[in-house]
Amino acid sequence: MASMQLMRKESAFVHEVTQDSPKSPEARLGMKVEDLWDVQEPQLTPTEKLNACFEGIPVSAFPPAPSSQVIEIKSDTSLAEAVRILADHKILSAPVVDVDAPEDASWIDRYIGVVEFAGIISEPPSPRSPTSESALEAAVNRVTNAASLGTLGPEDAAATSGNFFEALTSSEFYKNTKVRDIAGSFRWAPFLALQKSNSFLTMLLLLSSYKMKSIPVVDLGEAKIDNIITQSSVIHMLAECAGLQWFESWGTRKLSEIGLPLMAPDRIVKVYEEEPVLQAFKLMRKKKIGGIPIVDSSGRKVVGNISIRDVHFLLTAPEIYHDYRSITAKNFSTAVKGYLETHHEISPFVRGMVICTKNYSIKELIMKLDSEKIHRVYVVDDAGNLEGVITLRDILSRLVHEPRGYFGDFFDGVLPLPSNSRV
Repeated sequence: MASMQLMRKESAFVHEVTQDSPKSPEARLGMKVEDLWDVQEPQLTPTEKLNACFEGIPVSAFPPAPSSQVIEIKSDTSLAEAVRILADHKILSAPVVDVDAPEDASWIDRYIGVVEFAGIISEPPSPRSPTSESALEAAVNRVTNAASLGTLGPEDAAATSGNFFEALTSSEFYKNTKVRDIAGSFRWAPFLALQKSNSFLTMLLLLSSYKMKSIPVVDLGEAKIDNIITQSSVIHMLAECAGLQWFESWGTRKLSEIGLPLMAPDRIVKVYEEEPVLQAFKLMRKKKIGGIPIVDSSGRKVVGNISIRDVHFLLTAPEIYHDYRSITAKNFSTAVKGYLETHHEISPFVRGMVICTKNYSIKELIMKLDSEKIHRVYVVDDAGNLEGVITLRDILSRLVHEPRGYFGDFFDGVLPLPSNSRV
């Protein structure tokens, strides 16, 4: 029976796409899932069916990024230049290529890790450094110490004056620190990657249960990264599958029916609008999260959102804060919105934070996340009070489940988990 079912699944997977099939690569991929869905055993639950469908599709089938180019950063690139590259390409992270690796190196020897905005906040300037400061904090504190301001703490809004980050970004420490000094302090070395033959289910579980924001797919023959699959790209694929039976059977359920949001209101990490903006980034580092809401003085109303990605606005456009005595979360948001509107840049920051209620369906939420190109939505009650946060990871965690013993020895041989790991 198992072999017969496998043959049917393989037959469905290689089913030719007709001329009437959707045009987008993501929608065509959804049709392959639909073919597999149709041949599943009727006694399986919807989640079990989805698990079986995604197990039958290799990650090599996932469409590449629109640019069809994986952005890589050389290990001798400065921290300042790395921030600019990430910001220009609107990406959260990039693999770091070892400039000293031989031409015939395997992919493990060719890459030394990943540099990301989260790492700029969270990683020490050197893997061997005894300090617990992040690269950003180290640069900040060198500037503040030089100005006899002492070490920057959460309460030091006055220390982050309007011209503070201009001094920081022109500091020798910021310009001379190399990405190799902050890359590599991860659970897996140089990073956890999938082969083209690994399944969709493996990829989805790593992006949800194992809290990875992106996963490189390695071409072993070429010894290079062939694709990088992100949480956002998976959400976009799901949005393109609207109307298909497998998607509608799952996506029409209400958020409250599937246990979202996951976190109780009193456990939400937040920053008050009059607190220093650096407090927001410090909280993200401490709590190992990608974004937090800005709330009013009552702590109940959401007035904005700050994400890890937004740190680049402190570092790439420091001149926009000149008119502020201190850079609070509120002032930061106002300055960034003004900067983006002046430069006619399209960004979720201009549109502001996105909210929903528990009565939304998972499909409605996916369409909103995809259209707004955001990573989280804030759940509010009828009075507009904050009730929860739903992230891309939360949604993926409700799409599939990890079967007992699924990964087996998949993680064998990896480096032990360091204390400052984010995965």
